[in-house]
Amino acid sequence: MHKQKVEISGATIDFFKYEENGLTYYEFNATQCSPPQPMINAMSGLRMLQSKDDRLVGIFFHEPVPLYNRLGDQFSHEAVALESGDYKIIFKRAI
Repeated sequence: MHKQKVEISGATIDFFKYEENGLTYYEFNATQCSPPQPMINAMSGLRMLQSKDDRLVGIFFHEPVPLYNRLGDQFSHEAVALESGDYKIIFKRAI
């Protein structure tokens, strides 16, 4: 899989785009960020999700529960605890 660096308006860290199994993924790693940067970057990335085939993958140093509260009914998420202790969160539009 080839990941391409992309510019995301409002982001303060690098984002990458790739395709897998017919889905388009935007990915970022916020494990080295301090609050509120993980939430700022996640909210910037969520603007990229325009269709049911788009996903945002964020790696966080803890499960971002305050972010979940800001998603409303527009987005759903799946959280996966990683062996490192970090969390991989996959967001998609709730269509």
